[in-house]
Amino acid sequence: MLRLPKPNIPAPKEKIKTGIALSAGALVRARRSPDEAFGDLFEEVQRRNILGDGKTFVDLVPKKRERAIKQEYALARQDPNFDLSEFIARHFYEFAPHKNGEQYAPSSSTTIGEHISNLWPQLTRRNRVNRGSLLPLPYPYIVPGGRFSEQFYWDTYFIMLGLAADGQWNTIDNMMKNYQFMIRKYGYIPTGNRNYFLSRSQPPFFAHMVRLLASHYGRRRVMLTYLPYLLSEYRFWMKGRQRAERSEHGSWRRVVHMPSGSMLNRYYDNLSTPRPESHREDIEAAEIAKMRQADRVYLHLRAAAESGWDFSSRWFHDPNDISTIHTADIIPVDLNCLLYTLETTIAENYRLMKNVPLAKKFERLADKRQQAINTYCWDDGQGIYRDYNFHLGHMTDSEHLAMVYPLYAGVASQEQADRVAERLRDKFLHAGGLVTTLVDSGQQWDAPNGWAPLQWVAIRGLRAYGHDDLASEVKRRWLSITESVYSSHRKLVEKYDVVGASGLGGGGEYPLQDGFGWTNGVYAALRAEKPANK
Repeated sequence: MLRLPKPNIPAPKEKIKTGIALSAGALVRARRSPDEAFGDLFEEVQRRNILGDGKTFVDLVPKKRERAIKQEYALARQDPNFDLSEFIARHFYEFAPHKNGEQYAPSSSTTIGEHISNLWPQLTRRNRVNRGSLLPLPYPYIVPGGRFSEQFYWDTYFIMLGLAADGQWNTIDNMMKNYQFMIRKYGYIPTGNRNYFLSRSQPPFFAHMVRLLASHYGRRRVMLTYLPYLLSEYRFWMKGRQRAERSEHGSWRRVVHMPSGSMLNRYYDNLSTPRPESHREDIEAAEIAKMRQADRVYLHLRAAAESGWDFSSRWFHDPNDISTIHTADIIPVDLNCLLYTLETTIAENYRLMKNVPLAKKFERLADKRQQAINTYCWDDGQGIYRDYNFHLGHMTDSEHLAMVYPLYAGVASQEQADRVAERLRDKFLHAGGLVTTLVDSGQQWDAPNGWAPLQWVAIRGLRAYGHDDLASEVKRRWLSITESVYSSHRKLVEKYDVVGASGLGGGGEYPLQDGFGWTNGVYAALRAEKPANK
């Protein structure tokens, strides 16, 4: 197998530890997720919201064996003076070596570019053994920041854009090697390296990561190195095609057999229980969803979590009511555009290998997907792309920024791209960039919020079809709001209010997070562009 160059040679001790993590980590089974491992203790902690954020508890590391903690809890809780908070503090700890020592904060003279470069070491993590819910990875990785201290799947691509702009290719190499490791071990890339994320993935940007790496190291070398992993990613998303054809609704897991005979995909999750990290919130959503089975509500909530858009009116029958969520009924236009790119990338690999039959096979698959996207997701009356509800047999009503993905992937015709660009300019463009949807539901993936990854996808998609002026305007406004918030608050945040004056995003299940990986990455990548591409 071809190997990528290693710019930095690790110390012998580090090489040994990494080697052990690679060999032993592939064999060691992941521990049970916290909800399974701690039973009643988990239920009480999350129900009472003891730590203020459901993710805090499931990320803690037990100080002794899970069974021993459960047994001690069963006895201790019978004491009328039992203190649950004290019990947690005594039996669990936070794995956060990055918090040791003096904490970094930008000075009044630190520029935003300097701040981003200074943040990369602050956001670097390393974990090579099982620590509670945290799964081992052989190489260091960058995390989003705030409450998110894992290598998150789709966040990583946008983080990589910034790392590339800063010339940190060794870090990108390490994160890609971690994905090789996860694909070999699990057969796919989970949401992040936590055991409670193992039932779902995230938007499949792996092919884009491979293409980014190829832009630096060379197309042939990188493509052929990563072909087996691209194929594994594809098998994960397409698993169950024959079963889907025979099922009642033409679907099985992430595959949907469409009336035209084509295969498209949906977001899904292999479990239908409350998410451990949002246990209380999911139960509350199911309780208010009258006349619906709780396990179906949990499935749709989990599917939305796999989409990365957790949560948005995009997934609701009633745009203001999360209890009407029906994510798994929907063919998302963005997911299928990402899988189109995966198919064309695999086809390109086979062309490089001069394997014409397999190249043509994946080219045909990509062509069929492109036709199906334009058949089921193109709203010619409004001139936009929408999602498709395959249970009801029509497009959804929601209008959202995922309509830019067909431009990003090259699925749209020029006429379609022109009409999408017009809609973006008329309806979605605000003072701080592009808003995510036209609905202000209180969910974080709705108005008035804008998100860095969607700005990047929109800018690149618009440029691909010659809409350079609009792309430049989106870029200018997004950079401006990012700089404005940094100037006022000395931080880069997860999401931005692109409509209001403060610029600080809000909504959703948890407070606004600082850090922030994909904001840093997209800002750095846009700022590093040559003047001709503004």
